[in-house]
Amino acid sequence: MRPRSGCSPDVGRSPGRHAASMTRYLLHHVHDADECGVAFSSFKGHESPLRHRVTVASCISGGHAVWWTVDAPTERDALALLPFYVAERTTAIRVGEVQIP
Repeated sequence: MRPRSGCSPDVGRSPGRHAASMTRYLLHHVHDADECGVAFSSFKGHESPLRHRVTVASCISGGHAVWWTVDAPTERDALALLPFYVAERTTAIRVGEVQIP
């Protein structure tokens, strides 16, 4: 007798547990105009996947804010991607994608 569609071997076992999904955070850092050098140079002493990557900042226009979008399990993990000097002046905002109608 031939197996019916939807029976083994057509359908395998149920998939195992998926890895926990990462949460997306928008890191919003603000510093004073005279702190630009310190904010950027603090990355030299901190290993981070954010180093040597392009992001957006308003320093050139006088706003002195920097934004990163990162995936991390927790807010604490997201902030740990930043050097202490930058992290203590940064807000981690949990975000997600939405479709604009």
